[in-house]
Amino acid sequence: MSRQAAITFMSAKTKLVNFSSVKASLASAILPVLGLLVFIGLWNMLAKNIDTSLGQFPGTSAVWEQAQVLHQEHQTQQQKAEAFYERQEKRNADRVAKDPSYQPKIREFTGAPTFFDQIWTSLYTVMVGFFMASLIAVPLGIVCGLSRSAYAAINPLIQLFKPVSPLAWLPLVTMVVSAVYVSDDPMFSKSFITSATTVALCCLWPTLINTAVGVSSIEQDLVNVSKVLRLNAIQHVLKIVLPSSIPSIFTGLRLSLGIGWMVLIAAEMLAQNPGLGKFVWDEFQNGSSESLARIMVAVLTIGIIGFILDRLMLQLQKWVSWDKSTAMR
Repeated sequence: MSRQAAITFMSAKTKLVNFSSVKASLASAILPVLGLLVFIGLWNMLAKNIDTSLGQFPGTSAVWEQAQVLHQEHQTQQQKAEAFYERQEKRNADRVAKDPSYQPKIREFTGAPTFFDQIWTSLYTVMVGFFMASLIAVPLGIVCGLSRSAYAAINPLIQLFKPVSPLAWLPLVTMVVSAVYVSDDPMFSKSFITSATTVALCCLWPTLINTAVGVSSIEQDLVNVSKVLRLNAIQHVLKIVLPSSIPSIFTGLRLSLGIGWMVLIAAEMLAQNPGLGKFVWDEFQNGSSESLARIMVAVLTIGIIGFILDRLMLQLQKWVSWDKSTAMR
């Protein structure tokens, strides 16, 4: 083959590769948009044919309208809070000017929490419950993965409590928290402790199981390296076990966070802890013509936040994992 022919062949091959990569990129960008458009079309088509006791099932336009209303309500409430604190500061300043010995008191704004306030409350609650579960599940999973005896002792408890619904845990947790968490000036409300504990009880099992599986699946060559280097137990865990089992641990963490976010909504409904679950329940009880649209706003918000949390966990896995190819979609 002549030099010119070889150059022509390589150029054609490069163009073919570039075309294939562009085609794959377009497909990955267009297909999700296409799926979303089909979903919106089906939603609007079916919504027109569904009549409930509260009126017609909301379509996308009604949901968007209520999303804007909720945003406006949040801004209005924020303005009321700012005005409340401004009046309080002015009143305290005037009182101190008249009586320098007066100790001003700052009272909290007691307005009803807005939709966005309840989003923050739900996020805070689920993260507390998730961290509580992780602090228990990861060390216990490492112990189970390293010791067959420990796994044999703990596995029956895992299989016993793993299928238990949050609705079954909630009454028990509520009674225990009410009996144990007694304080004249509590740092956290009992409803918050109840919701966070229920989330922790329901979402620790995937992390525990996946951590145990990941640790027990470490290659024998790595274990032999640890023996050759004469690493003690702590060094073995930090330098061999954790780096090797991070993909499995993060798979469990991602599953646990998704389960915790799902469980939280039911827990907030029953515990009446401020959050998205309580917002949905209050709107259902309200029974106004806008309630269904506002509930749909909450449903979509719950789904979007769940997706974002999963992506954040995936990025964290890529950041801490030594093997970047192990992160899954």
